[in-house]
Amino acid sequence: MRNNIYKFLKKIPKGRITTYKLLGDAVGLHPRVVGSLLRKNFDKKVPCHRVVCSDGNIGGYNRGIKQKIKILESEGIKIKNGKIIDFKKKLVKI
Repeated sequence: MRNNIYKFLKKIPKGRITTYKLLGDAVGLHPRVVGSLLRKNFDKKVPCHRVVCSDGNIGGYNRGIKQKIKILESEGIKIKNGKIIDFKKKLVKI
């Protein structure tokens, strides 16, 4: 289950994001289960920071929200008030 999620996540390129819901739909899990599994990931090869809420909010991150924002911004994702700017343009549908 976790490996399927990681497999999909590794396909999300830098500068793009997906949502907990889209990822959950792709692997047959509820978005909250996806979030719980991602919270336990500490492998930097798996870009969990690229998963956000369906409304464009940042969501959680096991190394903290500030770190998630910093990484996303370094990849070219613009964020204002905790939300992704141009959310739909940056979204990868799995």
